[in-house]
Amino acid sequence: QVQVVESGGGLVHTGGSLRLSCAASGRSFSAYDMAWFNQAGSKNDREFVAYINWNGGITYYSNSAEGRFTISRDNANNTVYLQMNSLKPEDSAVYYCAVKVTSSLGRTRARDYDYWGQGTEVTVSS
Repeated sequence: QVQVVESGGGLVHTGGSLRLSCAASGRSFSAYDMAWFNQAGSKNDREFVAYINWNGGITYYSNSAEGRFTISRDNANNTVYLQMNSLKPEDSAVYYCAVKVTSSLGRTRARDYDYWGQGTEVTVSS
């Protein structure tokens, strides 16, 4: 069992920045691929935002996040980060951290991930 806790959400104006953090338990944290998803209130599904592999050597972003967001990890402290810059009102959503324990090839679908946090809310005002 992996416990996942997100933090760092809040209210920010358009163009502002936020840094989300995700702390995950488990001695095997450094072996897990991780990702961030978001879910806006009007949508039924969680949408992929960013992915990072176990050692941070591979990252992948949604088209919307590319160039504005940066995913990183600190394996010594079992933490993954999402630096979000140039925020837009359409970025407003609950952001979830996801842990991929199994070795499937997928990286952008919610069903590829095994453990989730409770989410942290981001609101970008216009």
